[in-house]
Amino acid sequence: MIKILLLSDTHSHIDDGILKYVKQADEVWHAGDIGDLKVTDAIKSLKPLKAVYGNIDDTHVRMEFPENNRFMCEGVDVWITHIGGYPSAYNVRVREEIRLNPPQLFICGHSHILKVMPDRKLNLLHMNPGAVGKHGFHKKRTMLRFTIDGKKIENLEVIEFPS
Repeated sequence: MIKILLLSDTHSHIDDGILKYVKQADEVWHAGDIGDLKVTDAIKSLKPLKAVYGNIDDTHVRMEFPENNRFMCEGVDVWITHIGGYPSAYNVRVREEIRLNPPQLFICGHSHILKVMPDRKLNLLHMNPGAVGKHGFHKKRTMLRFTIDGKKIENLEVIEFPS
């Protein structure tokens, strides 16, 4: 069983509140708009990190992280990208690949709107952790945490901070 902390849209913001949850996870996944490598450096100093770059990220971030990160976690096929859309409205950049080769867990950021929903047509789970940074229109800063145990995604929790 692996405990995952999922966050996105930090926009250069990292603080002790976020790092408290990083310390409790086995792995941290970041769905883009990192902003400054100090964010990912702080996370990597504590836990293993999987991340992608987002649309606001500069060359330094893009050199360190890919646009798409697809991997296996236990028995779950995971795909993380920043701009991915959601079931029935996937972004044109990923639409064909997701239809032809759907992962079991599709993760994106960008919208600053926390959303977890199944795609029953493609038999996958979509997650967007919202935004945990302080830049943007969101009223609450959010992250997700959950466990992956074999092929099961379980114990999903929303972590919320005031903006």
